[in-house]
Amino acid sequence: MSKVEKQVKHEVEIKHSMKVSELAQAMNKDIDHVYEALLNTAVDVDDLEPDTVLEEVWVKKVVKISGMKYRWATVAETKVRENKDIQRQPPPDPAVLVNRPPVVTIMGHVDHGKTTLLDSLRKSQIVAQEAGGITQHIGAFLVQQPSGQLITFLDTPGHKAFSAMRARGALVTDIIILVVAADDGVKNQTIESIQHAQKSKVPIIVAVNKCDKPQADPEKVKRDLLAHDVVCEELGGDVQAVHISALKGDNLLELIEATVTLAEVLQLKGDPSGLVEGSVVESRTDKGKGPVTTAIINRGTLKKGCVLVAGKAWAKVRWLFDENSRAVTQAGPGTPVEIVGWKELPSAGEEILEAETEKRAREVVEWRTNMQEQNKLKEHQSIIEAKQKEHQDSYNKVRQSLSHLSWKQRRVALYQEIKKQKAHRPSEGSETKEFSLHIIVKGDVNGSVEALLNILESYDSDEQCQMNIVHFGVGDISENDINLAETFSGTIYGFNVAASKSIQHMAVKKGIHLKMHRVIYHLIDDLKEELSRKLPTVIEENIIGEASVLTTFDVSVGKKKVNVAGCRVQKGHLDRNMKFRLIRGKDILWEGAPTALKHLKDDVHIVKAGMECGLSLDMVTEFKAGDVIFCYEEIEKLQKISWDPGF
Repeated sequence: MSKVEKQVKHEVEIKHSMKVSELAQAMNKDIDHVYEALLNTAVDVDDLEPDTVLEEVWVKKVVKISGMKYRWATVAETKVRENKDIQRQPPPDPAVLVNRPPVVTIMGHVDHGKTTLLDSLRKSQIVAQEAGGITQHIGAFLVQQPSGQLITFLDTPGHKAFSAMRARGALVTDIIILVVAADDGVKNQTIESIQHAQKSKVPIIVAVNKCDKPQADPEKVKRDLLAHDVVCEELGGDVQAVHISALKGDNLLELIEATVTLAEVLQLKGDPSGLVEGSVVESRTDKGKGPVTTAIINRGTLKKGCVLVAGKAWAKVRWLFDENSRAVTQAGPGTPVEIVGWKELPSAGEEILEAETEKRAREVVEWRTNMQEQNKLKEHQSIIEAKQKEHQDSYNKVRQSLSHLSWKQRRVALYQEIKKQKAHRPSEGSETKEFSLHIIVKGDVNGSVEALLNILESYDSDEQCQMNIVHFGVGDISENDINLAETFSGTIYGFNVAASKSIQHMAVKKGIHLKMHRVIYHLIDDLKEELSRKLPTVIEENIIGEASVLTTFDVSVGKKKVNVAGCRVQKGHLDRNMKFRLIRGKDILWEGAPTALKHLKDDVHIVKAGMECGLSLDMVTEFKAGDVIFCYEEIEKLQKISWDPGF
């Protein structure tokens, strides 16, 4: 053949949003080849990972540098994924609606008597069971009054840590009873409860509690509420206010009548037919029952065998229980019920919708899980693109500053610039020393864990010590928790949960700290102490004596002349075993230990205030009359974490 065959370039099939690993595979090269091709470009090679998505311009650049040519992959028409999510039913026909129990939420500040009020209403001893007088998680109770009227009560916790749970209670309720102590007035949690009610447009009844106390001032409470747009009927508004004593049971009937009256005005009705709709009030893991939720039914009638979906969890109802753990056959609108049969534990606050079949429920959960993953990918991609744009802008800026140079000079200058940037990056092995605490959080119910996480979100002392939540969940401490804590050298914090003896032995054997608490304040205090223990100690100086130099003279020690200060101790005492500091005016001339400390001609260890002494130091600078000598000790003190969770 006379003609020399022209060399055929290898053709690479490329596509949009191509990853580093995919490009290397398409080129039949290893990943390092892609990295090398992107050296001396605006791409930060050190930030690249095999699954990093490359911009189109850099995919083409790598192919070109590698002496190849590209062609776009033929994209098959992909069908838009059908929305498999489940939707609420259309509004019901008014003709099928029936009266339902009102859902009433008790809200207010801690220690204002919410739990005592509920206890009086439902005639059960919940107060005695609670840790520190604080309701630790939401409970839902159906109470039948002597008149036969049914009322569903939601009990929400009263201290600041459970603000999110109170908000969730307000979103599923019809009426809020705001408990305010007549002897304490409007407090922070009272205001938060009012804001939740106003935001969700739920009517309020004010229960002025503890009116039996001598220092009670119910009228002041009503006046204070005016500042928060809660105007009681006595002051010309439309909010009912009832003076009660939850402890003695005074005026509770009037409070119930006020609630029933308001419920009649609101004309609360529900649709008992059709597919079930509801709200998860609380979720927990029970040893015998598995994942369990407390729910309020909003529509339909829940029965055994119903298939439900809540968030990314689904259930085929195996058992239904009332608030007293008695099995029930069904639950209609406005009724609280405990549901057993969940495959996974749904989060508190999730909407419950009934699916026609188990297959349909699985489709919904799969769809929702997939959509969540897609949204996460989009979020990560936007972060990557923003970082790539930042590098591109920086690269363009450098190139613009070198535009007056020749091509060769520009290449050399760019290479030097990239080399300089790399030199300033910390190497993989050289990590800055950081103080950190890895924790695992376990709680008895979903709401407790959620409230704890909300508190931990307020952590703002990362510059002192980094706090990393490596895992959180509902239920007792498990072997998996211990293994995870061992992997991360972490600490396990349990709230209202237990650890079996075998788990405790395992924790001791592996050196894992189990911190078990029943009151949230104690858990947070314990966590703050643990964070503080991670901090390095600080050295504090304690001045124990001060002396002034009256005169100076030289003495012979062997063949050497030593400058000696004649001093008088003005404050405290001088201790030869401590540290000394010589100050002249505002300058520190010397710090260290004295070579000699004498009173008259005797070596001494301590010279007290008012006494004179001779002092020599291991220094070159000579003393002058008027110099001041301080004697001090250095004390190591533990630092305290600056984080303030707000209580």
